[in-house]
Amino acid sequence: MNFISNRKTLTIDNKTLSYIDIGTGPALLFGHSYLWDAKMWAPQIEMLSQHYRCIVPDLWGHGDSESLPEACHSLQDIAEHMLYLMDHLAIEEFSVVGLSVGGMWGAELALKAPERVKTLVMLGCFVGFEPEVARAKYYTMLDIIKNTQTVPDGLIEQIAPLFFANETETNTPELFNGFKQALRDIKPEQIDTICRLGKIIFGRRDTLEEIEGLTASCLIMTGVEDKVRPVLEGYLMHDAIRGSEFIHIPQAGHISTLEQAEFVNNQLTLFLNKHYA
Repeated sequence: MNFISNRKTLTIDNKTLSYIDIGTGPALLFGHSYLWDAKMWAPQIEMLSQHYRCIVPDLWGHGDSESLPEACHSLQDIAEHMLYLMDHLAIEEFSVVGLSVGGMWGAELALKAPERVKTLVMLGCFVGFEPEVARAKYYTMLDIIKNTQTVPDGLIEQIAPLFFANETETNTPELFNGFKQALRDIKPEQIDTICRLGKIIFGRRDTLEEIEGLTASCLIMTGVEDKVRPVLEGYLMHDAIRGSEFIHIPQAGHISTLEQAEFVNNQLTLFLNKHYA
């Protein structure tokens, strides 16, 4: 799907946020993964926009959005920006569907505006602290990117497999290699935001206790081969959030929306139908 005709922009703190606005009906606000963009949701938008209004922003420094605003220092700040987007569109009630950091700021948004977030879907996500060993590894990678002002080939070879199921490189090489090319294509002017955002994501606060009070209905989905956000983390969130549903996504790594699009689409449809029937 080509979403060019559905692209809009909004200025926040003197920076341009690009987003897709397509479909009519109850509103769904999507949040994509770090190092990806709104097109990661293409199979879901194609289906869900037939029944819902899909609002799909590009995160700062990703896709067509400009760099991170200077005053943005946390996922709570990003959640505030997304709430401003919904205010701008005069959308009072909506659901959030987020993968990875999209689910992290989605949870912050659901805690910030509980009367407005009807349901929350978190895929390949964890709202507790980043485990110390992983955080140290990611910070080292970010330092290399910052120092070289690019994503070196050696690092691309380490990063790419983290996002996919074990057989993705063999089974869908165009997806795997397309992501590697996207990392090579990161522009020098994006590097500062990529590094700042990385520190925000991997240095995030722990909301596991606070999220016990989440009022929105919640669906948690984790790819059984997700290396970045393993299934155990999904269970921890499921335990913390009363009444939440937890689903394993078979043969999926981190980018389950593209690796197992049909399965994800079916689960989203079932969940949303329960709440918007």
